[in-house]
Amino acid sequence: MNWRTTLILAVVVLAGFAYFRFFEMKQPSTEEAKRQAQNVVNLDRNKVDGVIIQNGDEKIEIRRHDNKWRLETPFKDQADGALVENLLSDLETWQKEGTIPAKDIDADKSKLNEYGLNRPKLKLKLIGSDRPPEILFGKDAALEGRMYVRFENSKETFLAKQSVKKDIDKKAEEFRDKKLTDLTTAQVRRTALKTPAGEMALEKKGDHWDIVKPLRARADDEKVGDLIAQVTTARIQQFVADDHGDLRPYGLAEPRGSITLFNQEGKKDQKVEIAESIKVFGQEDKGQMLQIGSVPEKEKDQVYVRFAPRGAVYTLPKKIEEVLNIKPADLRDYHLVRIDTNVLDRITIDVPGKRKTVLARKDGNWTIASGNNAPADSGAVRRLIDTLQNQRVTKFVEDVASNLPKYGLDKPHLQLTFSSFASENTAETKAGEQPFAALAFGKEDGNNVYARLTDEPFVVAVRRDLLDQISTDPLQWQELSIFKFKPDEIHRLSITTDEELSLERGENNQWHWLKGNGEIDRTNVQSLLNRLSSLHALRWLGATKPQDGFEKPQLTLAFTTSPDNKASHKLIIGALAGDGTGYAHVDGHEGTFVISNSDLNSLRLPLMAQPLPMPSQTPSVTP
Repeated sequence: MNWRTTLILAVVVLAGFAYFRFFEMKQPSTEEAKRQAQNVVNLDRNKVDGVIIQNGDEKIEIRRHDNKWRLETPFKDQADGALVENLLSDLETWQKEGTIPAKDIDADKSKLNEYGLNRPKLKLKLIGSDRPPEILFGKDAALEGRMYVRFENSKETFLAKQSVKKDIDKKAEEFRDKKLTDLTTAQVRRTALKTPAGEMALEKKGDHWDIVKPLRARADDEKVGDLIAQVTTARIQQFVADDHGDLRPYGLAEPRGSITLFNQEGKKDQKVEIAESIKVFGQEDKGQMLQIGSVPEKEKDQVYVRFAPRGAVYTLPKKIEEVLNIKPADLRDYHLVRIDTNVLDRITIDVPGKRKTVLARKDGNWTIASGNNAPADSGAVRRLIDTLQNQRVTKFVEDVASNLPKYGLDKPHLQLTFSSFASENTAETKAGEQPFAALAFGKEDGNNVYARLTDEPFVVAVRRDLLDQISTDPLQWQELSIFKFKPDEIHRLSITTDEELSLERGENNQWHWLKGNGEIDRTNVQSLLNRLSSLHALRWLGATKPQDGFEKPQLTLAFTTSPDNKASHKLIIGALAGDGTGYAHVDGHEGTFVISNSDLNSLRLPLMAQPLPMPSQTPSVTP
């Protein structure tokens, strides 16, 4: 046998093995085969494209279109997809509980009549590939919850549960979808309202809603969402008629108002390939319009509506009438400003006559860019952003800001600018600071202050105490952490009150006096070092003033953090406040900060061990 013959035989053997493996994989297992043999029908629900139910004289046809179920007969409408999917699920698990062979039926011609299967009233036909024959439903069996069924062109009869019969033994109306629309609130990108008060239009940009008619303004996302949800979650109460006839009895010939929902995704400028060319067709999204009519005479808790996409007149709960009372002011966003924190990199605080404060984000934290990029109190910056985001307008003063001097907004007393920052040129942005919002504050009016976003044409009023929460001194934005050392890093310590004490860390980590005498209270020294090395300010007051008391300090602490004593630091405690806190200054930082009472007490701990009191002598008693 030569090598060619060997090779051919090997190929044949491998091909045969592959074929049998493939064949075995396609065959159901023994257990699966038994289960399938017990099924009334075996089907792939994904291949079912339609369902036809013959229930006496009524024929109900439901077809799948774009993965949605629609009634085609006896009327065209949206079908209740859950009902159809439940029917398919029941068919998949529908099993035979007994079989009457065809030969037994042939032996007794009256059997089909006895089982109600000679001319059955109820029939089910599935549309699609690999569909089973039409299923005929007979009478209920003596065994509770069971019935007789057979297939068209077969006399073999099965005993099975009544579950599928219950799924289809319904009027056509019951298969209509009672959910008004399959559009979800999240899918809606535009909406238009017509009410007795006029017309209104809203549009979603990114994650937020805007009013675009009759004025351009930010809308309240939650309120718009609630408005849209009234339509997208509406449940039909009654199916009244199609909309091709006389609509006057329902108050829909001239409806009281309407709301139209638009989902523009992929609706405009669609590219269509024709032969070897591509043409672009601009398709207008007509939207889903709901018109609101009159109230039925008998059902006062309902209202007639016409829903154009389904071409029918229904009744909905009367609550839908709330749409007719919506006015632009009801949907306006009362938040003072929207700040996209995902792109916010710079906050500029500008007060006329003062140097600007520029806060910059860096690696998740904030710095004072206008102060040599010194670390800022990141928590305070985030609180400012949250405060502004949550601040609500007390009043919309003017919708057209034509007289800015009247409100002191021609020359604002304070302006905040919010910017993104790009370090390099890209296709989308240029390098540098890119402002995206600016908030100006003008004159005060009682408890309010006038304000406006410079890219909006409105003048609003907000609470005046908001200004107290915006620090305009860059020193007040400094981080609260004063020292960031480990206690063991402090090598030499000097404390001056009315006298000076000085210690130094020696060998074996032991402290000894440089200036002072007596036994060192090592516990107090360690407590002082622990507090000093991680000292935090309660808050920064700003520039140092004479009344801060640093000319005659209460306490001065100087220490070094290197064995050669070159890395030196100094903390000065000035005047004390009435609440037990004190004013403090530290070398390397401008301005005055407030130190807590507990920090003060720790820094004042005596470093010299106090002598133990002599035990009192008890006089001896002479008997």
